[in-house]
Amino acid sequence: MYARSTTIRANPGSLDDAIAYVRDEVWPALQDMDGCVGLSMMCDRESGRCIATSAWEDREAMRASAQRVHPLREHLVERFGTGEDPEVQEWEIAVLHREHTAADGACARLTWSRGDPARVDQILEMYRSTLMPRLQELPGFCSMSLLVDRDSARAVGTVVFEDRAHLEGTRDQARMLRERAVDTMGIDILDVAEMDLVLAHLRVPETV
Repeated sequence: MYARSTTIRANPGSLDDAIAYVRDEVWPALQDMDGCVGLSMMCDRESGRCIATSAWEDREAMRASAQRVHPLREHLVERFGTGEDPEVQEWEIAVLHREHTAADGACARLTWSRGDPARVDQILEMYRSTLMPRLQELPGFCSMSLLVDRDSARAVGTVVFEDRAHLEGTRDQARMLRERAVDTMGIDILDVAEMDLVLAHLRVPETV
């Protein structure tokens, strides 16, 4: 399974309209494309940062959709963006696990990292065996995913919580887990963000 993420900076005042556009226009259009297996969207309402991620059965389906997705992305940026170019990234869905479905009010913590391209498989195995069990123990845990770009060894891990109270209440535990990952997995942490999960239409099967 593969995924394409698009990150834009929206005007905070038009954020609800941007979410409605993705829900009512982008998602129906994606469902008509061969190989699409889902869409999620996360937003930081204070900064306007939005990340929409489409999921695909394989790399070929993802790349075959690029021409049809491009005008949808351009329209999103033109109507609701701040003028900055969107950031588009293609990923392999390396890990996906759901404890239970996220309901309204769910929030997510995203962690971007970079490792050694020669050690990607080893890092993934360490993630599954050492980090995943501890993430699942966090209060309010709903689901988790890890997307990876094998060529650059960049990755983004997402942990979804039932609500913002659980998200905020696990910050210290999450920080300690990141520090442990840096030591044991040999990765660098590039960025951390906390966002509202505003759309969750994923039909991607579990990988664990």
